[in-house]
Amino acid sequence: MSRPFLLIAAGGTGGHMFPAQALAETMLARGWRVKLSTDARGARYTKGFPHSTEIEQISSATPARGGPLARLLVAPRIALGTLGALWSFFRDRPTVVVGFGGYPTIPALAAATVMKLPRMIHEQNGILGRVNRGFATCVDAIACGTWPTDLPEGVAAVHTGNPVRRAVLERSEAGYISPGDYPMSLLVIGGSQGARVLSDVIPPAIAALPMEMLGNIRVSHQARDEDLERVEAFYAQNGISAEVAPFFHDIPRRMTEAQLVISRAGASSVADLSVIGRPSILVPFAAATGDHQTANARGLVEAGGAILIPESRLEVQAVAEQIAMVLDNPDAAMQMARSAAGFGKPDATEALAQMVTELAEERQIT
Repeated sequence: MSRPFLLIAAGGTGGHMFPAQALAETMLARGWRVKLSTDARGARYTKGFPHSTEIEQISSATPARGGPLARLLVAPRIALGTLGALWSFFRDRPTVVVGFGGYPTIPALAAATVMKLPRMIHEQNGILGRVNRGFATCVDAIACGTWPTDLPEGVAAVHTGNPVRRAVLERSEAGYISPGDYPMSLLVIGGSQGARVLSDVIPPAIAALPMEMLGNIRVSHQARDEDLERVEAFYAQNGISAEVAPFFHDIPRRMTEAQLVISRAGASSVADLSVIGRPSILVPFAAATGDHQTANARGLVEAGGAILIPESRLEVQAVAEQIAMVLDNPDAAMQMARSAAGFGKPDATEALAQMVTELAEERQIT
């Protein structure tokens, strides 16, 4: 008897790819065969997937990138990708197709819809992305990472939480070391490719901290390629020990070691923070569709595990005050860490895997 076959489709950002990786790890452990369908951008993240995951790079595009000509080619490229997916599915029929959002998921979900294959979507954010919203009424199930999630009228969903990678899950019970008069770690992350506004404001905010605190601080700062040189120079000129890079492949370790994390409020970042359990200052991306990053942050903030600073109010002195408030109050910082951990859903991957299994079983029965 052949193994059940899961086709995972995910767009080219960490927010889509990290939960997809988590599901791949779990389904492979359950004896399933797993294939990932993504585009060239998503392929950058495939090094973290288990080696037994089959990788398929498809034709896709997004209207959010490129000039007028590139936008004109979006529909033809997605259509070409859909035809390719149909041909692939006829030759090698998936048991279940799961989409994690992003334009590269369109070909697989469209082909699965045409062929009436069991299919579902997972939405990481508190507001459905464009692609997931488009497929919400024609899939068999919807899993939500953030709750509540804004859904189309008449559409039901299951709150699974956001799956986290095994490297994060393994640190779910790692103890938190409260800030004090010893070396302290600050982690600054702005998404998979950093964020310019964080590179503009956070370094001078750290430099504005009291000297007795500043001498203990070690910074890991994720910055865009074009910002690397100036961010590194600023930290060096101000005598701040800092490692600056466009991408850290060991975020789970750095997050575990941090006394405070300053981050965008992407769904995966919020999930990692809550599963590991670390105090954070969250700065939602102001231009996010439907302000979904603010929706992502809301639950963790209300639970007491994070401080929210809107991008419109991200000023050096205000940020410095918030950083100092956490690092100068070890008991409060410990309570934030506990609140964050209490908010986390470390069983999110298992819940999502169970939905996939049940969907396959339902189709066998019918």
